[in-house]
Amino acid sequence: MKKGKQSKVVVPEELKDFRNFVFLVWEHLGLPNPTKVQYDIASFLQYGPRRKTICAFRGVGKSYLTSAFAVWKLLLDPDINVLVVSASKTRSDDFSTFTQRLIAEMPILEHLRPKKGQRDSKIAFDVGPASAAHAPSVKSVGITGQLTGSRADYIIADDVESLNNSATQGMREKLGELVKEFEAIIKPGGGITFLGTYQTEMSLYTVIPDRGYDTRIWPARYPVEKKLPRYGSMLSPLIYDELADDPELEGNPTDPDRFDDWELQEREASYGRSGFAMQFMLDPSLSDAERYPLKLSDLVVMDINPELAPEKVIHSSAPDKQLRNLPVLGFAGDNFHQPAQVLGEWVEYKGSVMAIDPSGRGSDETSYAVVNILNGFLWVLECSGVEGGYGEKTMQTLTDIAKKYKVKQVLIESNFGDGMFTELLKPYLRKTYPVTTEEVRHNIQKEKRIIDTLEPIMNQHKLIVSPKMIDDDFTSTKHLPPEKAPQYRLFHQMTRITKDRGALLHDDRLDALAMAVGYWVEAAGKDADEAIQEDKALRLNRELEDFMQTAIGRDPKGMNWL
Repeated sequence: MKKGKQSKVVVPEELKDFRNFVFLVWEHLGLPNPTKVQYDIASFLQYGPRRKTICAFRGVGKSYLTSAFAVWKLLLDPDINVLVVSASKTRSDDFSTFTQRLIAEMPILEHLRPKKGQRDSKIAFDVGPASAAHAPSVKSVGITGQLTGSRADYIIADDVESLNNSATQGMREKLGELVKEFEAIIKPGGGITFLGTYQTEMSLYTVIPDRGYDTRIWPARYPVEKKLPRYGSMLSPLIYDELADDPELEGNPTDPDRFDDWELQEREASYGRSGFAMQFMLDPSLSDAERYPLKLSDLVVMDINPELAPEKVIHSSAPDKQLRNLPVLGFAGDNFHQPAQVLGEWVEYKGSVMAIDPSGRGSDETSYAVVNILNGFLWVLECSGVEGGYGEKTMQTLTDIAKKYKVKQVLIESNFGDGMFTELLKPYLRKTYPVTTEEVRHNIQKEKRIIDTLEPIMNQHKLIVSPKMIDDDFTSTKHLPPEKAPQYRLFHQMTRITKDRGALLHDDRLDALAMAVGYWVEAAGKDADEAIQEDKALRLNRELEDFMQTAIGRDPKGMNWL
């Protein structure tokens, strides 16, 4: 590039289009060519209004794009000041470091490298041609850091909202006040860009449009027609136009070069419907059905043997697999289904755990759940409640259940009572069924914990219950007044819980189930087919050892085989 007056570099005309600069950055990084969505975001960064919000699906490359944008702005005008703000200081520093890396490595940016005597740290650095100024060319700071006194021509708020700072209304209000500080920092004529994904239904990004910010949304899938009004004018015109040209794009990936349909299905199973809706579809305005994320139709319903289980179960939602003789406990259209297929041999479970949620000294029932695991599938042998508080009958009943199912571990919620329930239960266990006990303490909001534990497992159709358990759950509360009975039932609690604090008057049975499932979450993530093969290999090895013991009269362990 040629140098003009005052040794300023003359930028070629083609690089005045930010999309062309993005292409060069991607080429330098060894990445595939920018996708159409990335180019569309780049265009909005360049030509959008001075105050804008970019909400794009997680993993689209927003941070790379905005880092490149910061460099490009400095390429066009080395005298500007860019302030990068993130949810944490670490993240903002990562942004700044990546920006420095581009300047240090790309030949066309050689002239931007800091000169001797200029600032050159990940916290703050100057570019070579910049005039002496109080503010550095680029400065990074966490949202809770020292913003006062900063000045900038351009503020990039990169994922300032996180789960750690938006979980409660109080946190969200504090975050909303913190970002107001940007107006005191920005220079006249400057620009502010927010980039992020929704973390909650009441996200910061749903509020700041009222403060004069133009929001543009890029979801991971083309929205279906009935959900288009939720996006309104915020949906990217690119996506609107493509849908208008081809309505059959509904539900397909908007950026298949980034995430194909299979990848998005895996993400949805992992994040759960509500999490996927917010972070990939950028839709925080969940419908009633979506607000209640735990669906009966995601369960697998079949008879359960307490000793053995099939190696693999295939879920079905087909009408011919619907179980119509079970109590209706969910919303309209949400029904129980039997599996499409049951595969493999019937083998012993790999583990069994019992979780107990003690009552508040008799004011509620003590709930429990027994969950076994095999090849990543979780089998709910029993989940119910016992009345009687800390009484002898309660303790003996729970002990008998642990013995009945031969559980290997008993988990006990200890948030209330300072472990007193555990100490009362231990003598009964020692006398009737000695088993390891473990107290479990939770420090996050109950409703969120329950949903975040159960939703991914259910979305993957790995939670299996029996028709008998469903019937027993329904009949177990018939002695209660009709207006109270449903509140104590597991499957009523399952279908009515939301992430709102205090969403349910009673959630004890569901909480016990979530505790037991949570114990197996890590093991449940294991690929079922891989687990089957490992199990078969172990059994074959045992059979070989038994055969050699019989055939040659020797233990084959330690022998060198050809």
